Amino acid sequence: MRRKLWKLSACDKDLAAQLAESCNLDPFLALLLTARGIADEIDAESYLCADFDFSDPFEYIDMEKAVARISEALDRFEKIAVFGDYDADGVTSAALLYAYLEKRGADVVCRIPDRMTEGYGISEAAVRELAADGVKLIVTVDNGISAVKPAEVAKSLGVDMVITDHHQPMERLPEAAAVVDPHRSDCPSEFKDFAGVGVAFKLVCAMESDFETVCADFADLVAVGTLADAVPLRGENRALVRLGLRHINAAPRIGIEALKAAAGVQGKTLSAANVAFTLAPRINAVGRLGSAMPALQLLLCDNPDTAAQIAEETDRKNKQRQAIEAEIFKEAVEQIESDPEIRYASILTVAGEGWHPGVIGIVAARLVSRYGKPTVVISTDGDIGKGSCRSVEDFSIYDALCAVSAHLTHFGGHPGAAGLGVETTHIPALRKALDTYAKSVDMPFAYERIDFKLNPAYINLSLLETLAALEPFGTGNPVPTFGLYRMKLIAARPVGEGRHLRLTLEKGLTQVTAMLFSVTPAQFPFHCGDTVDLAVQVEKNEFRGEIKPSVRIREMRFSDSDEENLFKSVRLYEKYRYRDALTQKEIAFLTPSREFLLGVYRFLKSNEPFAFDVEVFCRRSGCPYAHAATALVAFDVLEELGLIQRDANGGFCCPKQSGKADLTASEILKQLSQKGA
Repeated sequence: MRRKLWKLSACDKDLAAQLAESCNLDPFLALLLTARGIADEIDAESYLCADFDFSDPFEYIDMEKAVARISEALDRFEKIAVFGDYDADGVTSAALLYAYLEKRGADVVCRIPDRMTEGYGISEAAVRELAADGVKLIVTVDNGISAVKPAEVAKSLGVDMVITDHHQPMERLPEAAAVVDPHRSDCPSEFKDFAGVGVAFKLVCAMESDFETVCADFADLVAVGTLADAVPLRGENRALVRLGLRHINAAPRIGIEALKAAAGVQGKTLSAANVAFTLAPRINAVGRLGSAMPALQLLLCDNPDTAAQIAEETDRKNKQRQAIEAEIFKEAVEQIESDPEIRYASILTVAGEGWHPGVIGIVAARLVSRYGKPTVVISTDGDIGKGSCRSVEDFSIYDALCAVSAHLTHFGGHPGAAGLGVETTHIPALRKALDTYAKSVDMPFAYERIDFKLNPAYINLSLLETLAALEPFGTGNPVPTFGLYRMKLIAARPVGEGRHLRLTLEKGLTQVTAMLFSVTPAQFPFHCGDTVDLAVQVEKNEFRGEIKPSVRIREMRFSDSDEENLFKSVRLYEKYRYRDALTQKEIAFLTPSREFLLGVYRFLKSNEPFAFDVEVFCRRSGCPYAHAATALVAFDVLEELGLIQRDANGGFCCPKQSGKADLTASEILKQLSQKGA
């Protein structure tokens, strides 16, 4: 099953009505705010207000020390090195601080480590090289909080360090002139969720004591880095991204304008999503496949022709990244589908020799989307493996790595994403340990969050205006998803050369047209006349000067689905396929009777080829959703006996049979019987 469990947000309509009245808000807007935990007038005004009160940068511990040491270097004309990171957050952070220091007349250089040859963060070797080049002060951006040994080397060479970072500190901080990180346990700042570029921005604000000028110069870089790093869009992040988008759309810097042209979005008004999924991936692609310095040069470039050349190369790198990613994703899926020990584990762990380390994080995210499970993707090079992890909501992959750290050479990250090192021979043990840990906690299902149920009659221009008030959208402030319940399917028409579907649905007197992307007619399990529920997003569609609401389907299910029992039943089947210990009750539940097997066979025979999953089987055959696990075992038995054949996409057909099948010949049934004895 690739569908998510639906979770309807708790909406307090009475509270929303009070908020609407006290703040003079549209009732829909007030309802959306309460669904996102904004319950009082002060929070609502802060969330919606264009004029945001930004915090004093000196609230951050060591900020005074950082300003003092950098100012000293400027006064003495000491050579300063800005040391960044190879992702979009690190590149924008480096560009921001380098451009500022250069504007101040500093003797400044910038260095970004090569992902393939140097890895993440400042190293001892890099410190020595910079010291040999005459650098007296190193300022890190988006890294450095764990650079204890590099800081010791710097001190021994007479080089000071100012560290600015946003990652979680280790128990011991580096010994530096200043360590500015909002996640320090002794940092009194109220806002903690900056990306690396946000911390660099606060540093420059502290240096200048002129927020408006700094914002005018650098808000666009802050917006790109913040959106790329997927930090929560609330508080100062939300306000900075809003300001940055204005700059990107009104008067973008030469490098960003060139990047927009290369991406085919020049002249268009970009949203936060456009930046996150169009511009940021191109900046990231450069550092994923090689040195990120060209991306830095692009953001600092003041020559349109040079910027255009770099942007075109950036676009080519992004296409190359996509091709590499697609190949690794294909190999990973084949590995998962061919091995029950991988496919039915609670956490998916795949590994491949020579997989490009720069793209495995994206592959991991795609596998999470496909399978609804936390995923670890490891690139091996001989005896050493480098892994990238992504998780589902409400499950901390970082905590999981902490629990299995004995199998790792190193690791680090966040609840939703992490990286690791592992010896190749330890990968099977790591896979088993991760599954054991996952089964020791309350493992959540991947879910689709629904803001609230929506009457389709309210999908209009007024709703678009309401949604615009919530922008910018991103992590922590997702595009609202609405539930359209008990809609009757009227028509499903293929579009885009058959790659997508345009659906017509109705409820009462209201008819809605909605797009279902990347689903062909052969993959569409619903029939005209079915009553369905849809999880949708409503977007603005502008064509020939006319603006209309456009409905995009994220998820679709049969109405009155017994989802909770369905998902629990499928998980029981996975437990069985993984060969975990089962109770006698579970074994009895899983074992299909002769009558059940006959019913499944007859249904598949009369509906062949059947190209859909067990949820569709249950709905069409009348099998209770709670018995999905039994149906899945029945599929396995019938396939084992040669009564059905499974195709590459998971569908079934029934070959012609001569004579009756002998159920006693089924090894699956024998094993279940022995376990249940």
